[in-house]
Amino acid sequence: MSDPNACDLLIQRVSLFDGSGTPPYVADLAVTGDKIMATGDLRNWSARELVDGRGLALAPGFIDVHTHDDRALLIGDMANKTSQGVTSVVTGNCGISLAPLSLRAAPPPPLDLLGAHADYRYSTFADYMAALDRQPPAVNAACLVGHSTLRVGTMERLDRPATFDEIAAMRACLQEALDAGAIGLSTGLDYQPAAAATTEEVQALAELLKPAGAIHTTHMRSEGDHVIEAMDEAFAIGRSADVPVVISHFKVHGKANFGRSSETLAKFDAQRLQQPLSLDAYPYSASSTVLKSQWVGEAPKVMVTWSVPHPEMTGRMLDDIAAEWGCSQEDAAMKLQPAGAVYFAMDEADVRRILGYPHTMIGSDGLPHDAHPHPRLWGSFPRVLGHYAREVGLFPMEEAVRRMTSLPAERFGLAGRGRLKQSYAADLVLFDPRSVKDRATFENPKQASEGIVAVWVNGKAVWRDGKSTGARPGRALRRQQMH
Repeated sequence: MSDPNACDLLIQRVSLFDGSGTPPYVADLAVTGDKIMATGDLRNWSARELVDGRGLALAPGFIDVHTHDDRALLIGDMANKTSQGVTSVVTGNCGISLAPLSLRAAPPPPLDLLGAHADYRYSTFADYMAALDRQPPAVNAACLVGHSTLRVGTMERLDRPATFDEIAAMRACLQEALDAGAIGLSTGLDYQPAAAATTEEVQALAELLKPAGAIHTTHMRSEGDHVIEAMDEAFAIGRSADVPVVISHFKVHGKANFGRSSETLAKFDAQRLQQPLSLDAYPYSASSTVLKSQWVGEAPKVMVTWSVPHPEMTGRMLDDIAAEWGCSQEDAAMKLQPAGAVYFAMDEADVRRILGYPHTMIGSDGLPHDAHPHPRLWGSFPRVLGHYAREVGLFPMEEAVRRMTSLPAERFGLAGRGRLKQSYAADLVLFDPRSVKDRATFENPKQASEGIVAVWVNGKAVWRDGKSTGARPGRALRRQQMH
């Protein structure tokens, strides 16, 4: 008979942040296989591997609710995420997903943020999920299907609303994706491929979500001057489909809108009582996406993150490039196309107000294929723990952990994850609460954070001793009924 007090991994005398938001307590935690077996006083247990957790903290693995990791999951060790303590990611945000789409020409921006035309080779969502099954990633993945991806796959021209037949074709693709395990539909109505879509077009797609137990996430039509109208549209889509809505990277953008987070949060908070709503944010006052000349004027500073015709300009400021070329910043942006950029166009006071809101989840919105990415790709979660919780005091560390674990698990329906509880998945991060902090900067963004000691995904170590272990124990998390 096997010993009931034997396990694979025993982390001893560690400060447990269990994900609930309650203060930490010192205890032991046992893991067997891919599950947490027990927590408490486990001095009489035996284990194949013992970890001394004295002076350290143990939390559920962090859930990055806003990523563009669709392709990165298949090709790399995900060190930019595991080094932060992230064990699960939500992909397919902002209306762009790698599937279902097969391309023979260059993808239109912002689909090029995920890869080149050869990377769009999954004509069905089931094909993409099967690829994740065949070649498991280092972290778990819950996958959204993108509205812009559906448009590109079914419409010859994107500069107009979809016809009845095109909507029917998109609905068929969306239904296939939901049947294959997609957790919901994302939109990016601020971007060119979807800007001409009507509210009714999105509503016609969102109708399919409730029967599937799926959700709707949105990069709204505006995060600047028309943010209130964009919020109203997002709320209306959720109400018409009777599904939960997640507003992505909640912000107010552009100098003219500094301070408006008081207004937008008040509106969100009132509406939250009427329908199921969530939001996420990243802990920085600069955004990052494709470089567009019409967006340049909204930001006091713009940094180029990649450029196909001028890769030598990667990491440089747009005003310096424009001065060197003897032209306006808008003209310089045109010459750099296709390209990506960081826009320094948010106010730190707004960032803190949004992060401090009790219902805000954390999403990095990192772009793993940028040559010179925004530091949020490597630094978001330790930045919340170290800078905003420990140093600024925006909230206690246990509350920071809740925002990054049990809250997203509940909102995205990731059952059995996000808490340190018996029978829950052994997605774990061991960190030093006194020293954890981000090291990635705008000048040098590809830097692992300090204070992340070890990370386990489904019971297997993926990050230890300051480097990836090479293990790939992640799974494609197919949709379950949303909570």
